[in-house]
Amino acid sequence: METSANPGAAGPVEAGQRIVSLDRLRGVAILGILVMNIYAFAMPFIGYTNPLRMGGTEAWNLGTWIITHILFDQKFISIFAMLFGAGLVLMTDRAETRGSKPGRIYLRRQLWLMVIGAAHGYLLWAGDILFVYSLIGLLAYLFRKRQPRTLIIIACLLLPVSLLLNTGNAIQVELMMEEVAAAEAQLARGEELDDEQHELLEGWKRQRAFMMPTDEDVQEELDAYRGSYAEIVAYRAPLVAMMQLFIPIFYGIWRVGALMLIGMALMKLGILTAERSAGFYTRFMLTGYLLGLPLTAFSASDLFAHGFEPIYMMRVGGIANYIGSVLVAFGHIGLVMLLTRTGVLQRVMERFAAVGRMALTNYLMHSLVLTSIFYGYGLGLFGSVPRMAQMAFVAGVVGFQLWFSTWWLARFRFGPVEWLWRSATYWKVQRLR
Repeated sequence: METSANPGAAGPVEAGQRIVSLDRLRGVAILGILVMNIYAFAMPFIGYTNPLRMGGTEAWNLGTWIITHILFDQKFISIFAMLFGAGLVLMTDRAETRGSKPGRIYLRRQLWLMVIGAAHGYLLWAGDILFVYSLIGLLAYLFRKRQPRTLIIIACLLLPVSLLLNTGNAIQVELMMEEVAAAEAQLARGEELDDEQHELLEGWKRQRAFMMPTDEDVQEELDAYRGSYAEIVAYRAPLVAMMQLFIPIFYGIWRVGALMLIGMALMKLGILTAERSAGFYTRFMLTGYLLGLPLTAFSASDLFAHGFEPIYMMRVGGIANYIGSVLVAFGHIGLVMLLTRTGVLQRVMERFAAVGRMALTNYLMHSLVLTSIFYGYGLGLFGSVPRMAQMAFVAGVVGFQLWFSTWWLARFRFGPVEWLWRSATYWKVQRLR
């Protein structure tokens, strides 16, 4: 194992120092995220939230949505957030063990990740999560020394806040719709509108296009993403700006922050490092699945029963999966840790570990490859591939990254983006070969 010549100097984690279970889980998480992200790469955003509007209504396409909703939606991105918290604990503990102060290094690490996330969002794909994770990670740093029990309690207090904010947002939208209807009625009568009413109608047009788009709004999105690269960047920029502003406030601090704290607790308890017994992980997995899967299955059924009505989804329809997704994520974690503990599927899990060691590179590769396939400056398939067929693209990318990550790390110490990130973080060009 290579170490720094100066034991008090900070530096990136070497391959021999890595915790295999974390890498495997991170690899599973990053590839699991792709199963849901493909919907946002391949078609207008409404297809992600409402399978009746986009993606095909045949049994196999709706069945694909049901399966991904139950097993994948919010599950693997929740694991990724937990791993972010676990990595925070691991990094700072190791730095303090070496006698160095991790604060400045961690700050630089997060700020560079924020830059990468912003570039990713504006230049490649609007669904970037790195910007929000980098921002919330700065807040999570303040809790790094808390005991696991305290972290879990704080997380349980944070998680429901997003649900309350969603309810408040639903009320606000309903009031806004009433004001819009009144303004439109005035126009229909030939009456003049004041400046405030004009601003109201313009604001509602933007909000409606995102939350409850008309067929014209969907067609506008289709046309935009089938256009040139410059046209797509210009169309995407206001959406990315809005997401970077509102997601941390309404979702990031409460949901992502809570999951990071849970990940910190699980790390401190030795659960994410495969230190517990096979029996423990079996119980952990079964508890997560037995409690979570009924909730996520009910969520899918309930959303269909209410026709994916946006106000209902904000008020009530999202609650079952919001809670169930965390429990199912625990089930997935238990399964990966059990496979690690027992050595089952060892070779396959080693490939997932390689993907996990290059998680940032692989995540950005998803956007680079799939936008090139679906957007207008590539093959221009946006909005034309049904939901089930999209899974073939997922399978292709997953298979390639399982092979490529193993091949790359047999020759290099880091993934290419990880190398750039670490070099910038430590203010020193890292040895790559």
